[in-house]
Amino acid sequence: MHIVFLNPQGNFDNKDSYLAEHPDFGGQLVYVKEVAIAMAELGHRVDIVTRRIDDAKWPEFSDETGYYDNYPENPRIVRISCGGSSFLQKEHLWPHLEEFIDNLISFYGSELPDFFTSHYADGGYCATLLLQKTGVGYTFTGHSLGAQKLDKLGTNLQNLGSMESRYHFSDRIAAERLAMEFASRIITSTNQERYEQYAHPLYQGAVDVNDDEKFSVIPPGVNLNVFSNETQALDAEHQMNLTKLISNKKIPWILVSSRLDEKKNIIGVVKAYADDKKLQEKASLAICIRGVDDPFKDNSALSEDERQILQQILDQIIDAGIRDKIIFLNIQSQLELAATYRFFANHKSVFALTAFYEPFGLAPIEAAASGLVCVATKNGGPSEIFEDGSGVLVDPFDTSDIAIGLHKALDNADELSQRCYQRVINKYTWNRTAEGYLTTIEAGMKKSEGIPALDAELKDYQRIKDYLQEQSL
Repeated sequence: MHIVFLNPQGNFDNKDSYLAEHPDFGGQLVYVKEVAIAMAELGHRVDIVTRRIDDAKWPEFSDETGYYDNYPENPRIVRISCGGSSFLQKEHLWPHLEEFIDNLISFYGSELPDFFTSHYADGGYCATLLLQKTGVGYTFTGHSLGAQKLDKLGTNLQNLGSMESRYHFSDRIAAERLAMEFASRIITSTNQERYEQYAHPLYQGAVDVNDDEKFSVIPPGVNLNVFSNETQALDAEHQMNLTKLISNKKIPWILVSSRLDEKKNIIGVVKAYADDKKLQEKASLAICIRGVDDPFKDNSALSEDERQILQQILDQIIDAGIRDKIIFLNIQSQLELAATYRFFANHKSVFALTAFYEPFGLAPIEAAASGLVCVATKNGGPSEIFEDGSGVLVDPFDTSDIAIGLHKALDNADELSQRCYQRVINKYTWNRTAEGYLTTIEAGMKKSEGIPALDAELKDYQRIKDYLQEQSL
């Protein structure tokens, strides 16, 4: 089969440029890349279609096509122009997606793919347009949904205007509703994602979470060629550099590695550590921030939003007087990240992800595959990943519970690291994920149907206002 992954936002290139250092370059891109590679290895022709950027500030994304170094023919990265040549954040893509689809159809001409798999709200909307224009069916993988973000950011009737201006919730939620309604299947990573996220009142009428024919639960995987507990080529050099950085620090370590996003709740770990003297006596804290060597001296490489989140972390560290117990690591690639995980795993350390909500969480399984013990949010996918007790689940809104979880993980590092590792190896690989997609796609190809004409105007503002009005009552 010829299968196309639709992912307009962010971008893809053979060096994974900007991965984890920009809100549009998060775990979703890793997910798409790895499933596409695994699917290609199973013998299918695969394209990852994204937006072309012809901008001197973003030179990695100017070519119309590209490939990954170890996969010179398949999968292929296809970049489609729309909305000018400059980089656009995902919130600003909406007016240009019809142009994106028209140009995509022109690119393929008479050789249309057999099936589309769409990712995030903008990809889902593009797939809906393609079904209307070509009759080719699609699956929809939301990754995270706008309604949950709207709630978690505290959106209300008073601040709705500013939230809408910044996040374009009405476009996003309307696009998600269309994608859900007309997808042959919706793919989620966990049952919790299916029954909690998609049951949100703002999606009522678009999808029925109890319809087993509409959903496929397919967990993501981990790239065992990168994230492994076995020594790799980069480790010796990286170990030497890290050893210098951690001299005179308390061993073991609590390691945090996620992008500077408010919902990732890095500040929760920092507060838990700052408030617990016994935890400080037991371990040191390492925070990975790509592109920044010493945030106390220079954070100019970050966006304004990222700087604000980082400043809260720095203020907490200074107020608690724990600067000497914390280091910051500038990790530039997945290979470096995996080597970092292995280094700290050898020191019986703990990986912490205390996001307010995590749809699945590639980071914990990558850390676990590298030998680290995992402390993760109980809200979302990690509760199913570690339902066997191999990892430690905590309430991200309760810093005392985070601290209790960190103590438990540190005190039982030997046992839990082995259990975490075996859990990932036995259940979460990209090959299994790809096989799940292919089974779902084959079923979807039998039921794809055309759809009626769509109104190009996406806005779902009134629905959001009605929902917020009901919530206030």
